[in-house]
This record gives sequence, structure tokens and C-alpha cells, in this order.
Amino acid sequence: MENSYNKLLADNKAWAEEQVKRDPDFFNRLSHIQTPEFLWIGCSDSRVPADKITGTQPGEIFVHRNIANMVVHTDLNLLSVLEYAVTALKVKHIIVCGHYGCGGVKAAMGKTSLGIINKWLRNIKDVYLKHLDEVNLEINEEAKTNKLVELNVQEQVMNLAKTSIIQKAWKHEQRPHLHGWVYGLSDGIIKPVCEMSPGSKIDPLYEYDNL
Repeated sequence: MENSYNKLLADNKAWAEEQVKRDPDFFNRLSHIQTPEFLWIGCSDSRVPADKITGTQPGEIFVHRNIANMVVHTDLNLLSVLEYAVTALKVKHIIVCGHYGCGGVKAAMGKTSLGIINKWLRNIKDVYLKHLDEVNLEINEEAKTNKLVELNVQEQVMNLAKTSIIQKAWKHEQRPHLHGWVYGLSDGIIKPVCEMSPGSKIDPLYEYDNL
């Protein structure tokens, strides 16, 4: 275990040296400014690193990750990241990216108690209940899980649109665009499943007039 830990530090040093060799001003330039166009809201799963699967470099994508890429209206961590990305970094696009075979989605479809994580999975269970008939049209458990993965991403994109942060930016700056993607672990390909442009209509119940 100690060797694997030390390997991370050694690999970091090798990576930093390689970056400087390729571009001597790389870290100096990076340390003075951060201007990403994208906010990525993804799953914490170690197999879905935002920069690797999109080919982006340090400074190009602002990242928030949690179990099953959720946008929960009481999550101050997520909301703080969202507000900073929208108001300070001025991102043009926000991507909610799930992945097929998501363990969090699978767990939410079951009845096993998992301790404190039950409270988080409750949000996914609500999505499952809302779309139960559609999910149950699928022929097997894997297909049902993957359908719920897609539907969950769509619901989280809508949850973004319901926030005053997004609505205010849409009203005054006509940005950001919201995107829902699902990543395939088996082939490495991203599948777009939904999109919302600035000003997209949502249920009036969630609209704010005084922004």
C-alpha cells in the first residue's frame, strides 16, 4: 500500500517535468488565470474522469462530482460550485454527465439499506418512481438501469434550470447552455440525451420573476 501511495507522488513529479519540457511557461500561465468554458457535473466513479474522456487540458473544464451526478436543491456544495462557475467564471456550457452501469442508480433501484447514503439515493428513487412505467418497459435489469441513468441525467439538467442561478444568467446574459450526456464504460463514447438553451421553458411554478 505504501508503494502505491508513493507511486502517485512519483508519477506527479514525472508529469510536471514532462509538462515543463513541452511548454516551459505552462504552470506560470496556468497559475495566473482560470477561464474554463465548461462546468462538468459528473459521477464520482473513478472510471469517468472528465478531462480524460473529453480530451480537455488543465484550466479548460471546471468540475464537480458526486454519487450519480445529482443536482440537489439542498446541496450547498453543488450550488456553491454552480454559482461560482456561472457568476465568476462565466461558463458557457454546463454538462451533467452520467454513465451506464452507474452503481448509485443501481442501488437506488434496490431495497438494501446502505446507511447514510440512503439519504442521497432517495433523490434518485424519486426519479425512479416518477418514470417507473417507462423504466419497466425495458427487457432486463441492465437495460432498466441504463434507462434510469438516462432519465436521471435529464432530470438533473431540469433541476439546474429550476435554480435562480441559471435563470438569472439566462435572463441577463443568455447563457449557459445545459447539456445532458451519458458515458459508455464499455466503449468510451459519450451519448447526448438532452439539451436546454438559455430561456428554455420550465414549469411556471419554478420560475422566478424578480431576478
